[in-house]
Amino acid sequence: MAFDLHPEMLPLIAEREKLPPATELADIRRNWSLYAKASWVPPPAGMEVEDRTVPARDGHAIPVRVYTPAGGGTGAGLAYFHGGGFVKGDPESSDTTGWGLADETGAVTVSVDYRLAPEHKYPTALNDCADVLMDMHDNPNAYGVDSDRLGVVGDSAGGNLAAATALWARQSGQPSLRCQGLIYPCLVDRLIADAYARNADAPGLTTASMRGYWRDYLGEENAGRSTDPLATPLVADDLSNLPPAYILVAEYDPLIDDGVAYAQKLIAAGVETGFYRADRMIHGFIRRRIHGRICGNAFRAMTSFLKAKLED
Repeated sequence: MAFDLHPEMLPLIAEREKLPPATELADIRRNWSLYAKASWVPPPAGMEVEDRTVPARDGHAIPVRVYTPAGGGTGAGLAYFHGGGFVKGDPESSDTTGWGLADETGAVTVSVDYRLAPEHKYPTALNDCADVLMDMHDNPNAYGVDSDRLGVVGDSAGGNLAAATALWARQSGQPSLRCQGLIYPCLVDRLIADAYARNADAPGLTTASMRGYWRDYLGEENAGRSTDPLATPLVADDLSNLPPAYILVAEYDPLIDDGVAYAQKLIAAGVETGFYRADRMIHGFIRRRIHGRICGNAFRAMTSFLKAKLED
């Protein structure tokens, strides 16, 4: 299929085409870091950036990167979960998104270096994300946040983790989140929606790659048949009493129908939901938010929504 790509996407595709061939996981992860570096922009002057660790429930030390806006921020806090198909990425590869969230919302933003598949399958990544969120809630002074003004944000696989963490928080009874931001999230492992065929070979993400990511995350024996909402949030029967959500999707993305369907289910459940479809854009388009006007507007639409909810 030919894709009528927006010009703002062409630099992303050009950077991908520069990457060397990779089949081994270590090389795939290295390529991801190189790809991310091409779009990297340093944080604004005055923002504090600190790397530290948070204890996990199993004793593991979870690395996190804490972004504190100039002046200390507004007192709100966001837990941010990076993308990378559950198998690659870290706070460094998503640094520009991490500090962008802090800069545009005024919230202290904690980017979580959750453990990756296939070495660590579900639910390890989710547990790491939930443990960091709870540390923000239980130790707010360590972050400079108000424990009653917290939200979650994630892109791609991180969007799955953000949606799942919001479900986990509702199930656990705390923390009571103010908002959730889901950027082109993957939300179900049954790749049967129309977009998986329509955008099977899209430049930013392919259906075949997504199928492999699910196998790595859930295990060969479980992928494609999950009934666990904390693994695949779109299968949840009840989405009521979840925090207000903002969902960003891209037209040329196999995952677009995941985001559309989740938005529809949230709205049907009475959850306030904002939605933005980025026409002619590909999976990963937020990486062009600084250099691309349309990408920047999409990101700003989400951060404006999140900021308003965090300040309510």
